[in-house]
Amino acid sequence: MADLALIAIESDMTLSNNSLVIGQQFADVETCRRTLKDIAIAMHFDLRIVKSDRSRFIAKCSKEGCPWRVHVAKCPGVPTFSIRTLQGEHTCEGIQDHHHQQASVGWVARSVEEQIRDNPQYKPKEILQEIRDRHGVVVSYMQAWRGKERTMAALHGTFEDGFRLLPSYCEQIRKTNPGSIASVTATGQENCFQRLFISYRACIYGFINACRPLLELDKANLKGKYLGTLLCAAAVDAADALFPLAIAVVDKETDEHWMWFMSELRKLLGVNSENMPRLTILSERQMGMVEAVETHFPSAFHGFCLRHVSENFRDTFKNTKLVNIFWSAVYALTTAEFESKISDMVEISQDVGPWFQQFPPQLWAISYFEGMRCGHFALGVTELLYNWALECHEVPIVQMMEHIREQLNMWFESRRDMAMSYNSVLVPSAEKRIAEAIADARCYQVLRANEVEFEIVSTERTDIVDIRTRVCSCRRWQIYGLPCAHASAALLSCGQNAHVFAEPCFTVASYRETYSQPIIPVPDKSMWREVPGEGTEGGGAKVEILIHPPKTRRPPGRPKKKVLLVENFKRPKRVVQCGRCHLLGHSQKKCTMPI
Repeated sequence: MADLALIAIESDMTLSNNSLVIGQQFADVETCRRTLKDIAIAMHFDLRIVKSDRSRFIAKCSKEGCPWRVHVAKCPGVPTFSIRTLQGEHTCEGIQDHHHQQASVGWVARSVEEQIRDNPQYKPKEILQEIRDRHGVVVSYMQAWRGKERTMAALHGTFEDGFRLLPSYCEQIRKTNPGSIASVTATGQENCFQRLFISYRACIYGFINACRPLLELDKANLKGKYLGTLLCAAAVDAADALFPLAIAVVDKETDEHWMWFMSELRKLLGVNSENMPRLTILSERQMGMVEAVETHFPSAFHGFCLRHVSENFRDTFKNTKLVNIFWSAVYALTTAEFESKISDMVEISQDVGPWFQQFPPQLWAISYFEGMRCGHFALGVTELLYNWALECHEVPIVQMMEHIREQLNMWFESRRDMAMSYNSVLVPSAEKRIAEAIADARCYQVLRANEVEFEIVSTERTDIVDIRTRVCSCRRWQIYGLPCAHASAALLSCGQNAHVFAEPCFTVASYRETYSQPIIPVPDKSMWREVPGEGTEGGGAKVEILIHPPKTRRPPGRPKKKVLLVENFKRPKRVVQCGRCHLLGHSQKKCTMPI
C-alpha cells in the first residue's frame, strides 16, 4: 500500500509539468511504465511500448511518423532506472476523442485510490465522472467497477484474505479485551467458513450490570462477494439507545444457526450471572428463532416486534379505520380496554378473529404481554444491522467486524462523556417523563388506605397504587418502569421522592456503569501472529486448519447497493385510499366498485 502511494506521488510530481528530461530516474521499471502512461494520458497521445524487460524500457508515440521516443535503462549496481535518450517533441495531432488505450483498470485504481480510501462507498458512476472531469478521459462502467475492486483489495486485502485472517483476528480480540468471546468455525473437507461469534467484555459487563433485561434479535443479509447473514442480539440502555451485546456472521441463515447463536448467548450470560432476572426478548418470531429461544431461554418472555405485527395487520386488511382501532388496542393498558377495541374491529370485519389466532395478543399487546419492555416495543436493531450491511458489503469480513468495533468504541466514548455531564438522579428522558407525571398528579385526590396502599380518585376513574410492590391498577408503572401520574400522586402525598421509585436501569448511575468498561482497539494486522483455526480428527486430536471462503457466491450482474431504505423505519408507508369507495389500495381513477 505504501508503494502504491509512492507511485501516485511520483506520478503527480511528473504530471505537474508533463515533461521528461534525460537523466531523470525511476525507482523501478514498473514505476517508469506507470509514469509514462500517466504522461501519455495527460498529454492526450497514445503510447506504444517497444521494449520492456528487467534492464530497459523503450516507448514511442503510436502515430506513424511522429518522432516522440524515450529510452530508459537500468543504472548499474542499483535498482533505479534513468532516461538515456529522449525525443520529446510531437508532430502528430494526438488523440482526438475522449477514449485512451492507456486508461486501464490499474490506472483507474491508482487515480481514485485517495477518494476510495476516504470513502469506501464511492460509486463507479462517481468514478466515471471524476476521471472525466480531472483527466478528460472516458472509461467504461466495468473499468470503473473493476478499478474500485482492485483499489479496495490493495487497501483492505481480498475477501479470501479476510476469511484466512479470522483465527488470528479472534485471538487478537481475546488478547486485547480479556473476558471477550471471539470464535470462528469452519466446516467440510475444504474447511469453508461457517460462522463467527464476537461479544466484547465491555458489552457483556454493561448488559449484566446495568442494562434492562431486554434483548432484541434480528438479522440482515450481506451483499458482499460471498454473501452471508449478520445476526445480532442488542439491549437498550437507560436513554433508549441500542447496546449491541453479541454479533455473529454465518454463511447462511438456517434454524441450526439460530440455535447455535442462542446457545452462545446462553453460555455468555450463564458464565457471567447466576441471578439475572427473566429476560424479555423481542423479534419477528421466525420459526427457527422461536425454537432456539424456547430451547435455550425457556423462561424468557419472547414477544413480537410491534412494527412487524402492525405492518402485517395493515397489509392484510388495508382499512384505515381498522388500523386506527388496532393501534388503540395496541396501547391499551388494561385487558378490558383491549377487548373493547377488539369488539369494535370485529364489527367492521369478521376476518379480524382468525388474524388474532395467527398473532396472539399475549405476544405483543401491552395489556397482555408479561415481559418487561420498559416502553420499548419495536426493533431498533433492524435499522442498525441494515446500516452495517450497507456500509460494509464491499470490504472483507475482518474489516467489517473492525468497522463495527470502531463504531461501538465511538458510542462508548461519546455516551461515557455524556453520562459524566448528567447531575440528576435519572437520565434526562426519564426525568422528563417523571416531571410530566408529577404535573398531572396534582389534580388527583389521594386517599390513603395504609402505609403502602393508596386510592387515587380523578373525575374519570379510580386507581389503586401499592408503592411497596410498585404496582398501579392502570398498569403504566409496571409496563414503563417509571411511576405514573397515579403513583406520583401517592408518593407525593406521603413525602416520597418519585425519582427513587423508578427502575434502577433508568438512573444516571446505571447509565454510567453501562459504558464504564472500555473496548480496547485491535492492533494492525501487520502485527498479528498467524493462527490457523482448529478442527478435530477422528480420534479427537486437534488439527490446524486454514479457513476458506464459504461456497455461497454473489450471483453475476451488478449487485444491489441499497439493502433497505432507512426511511422505511422512520415513517409509515403511505397507503392510497380511493375517493369513491374509501377503501385502501387503489385510487379513484382505478376504482371498479359499483356506486
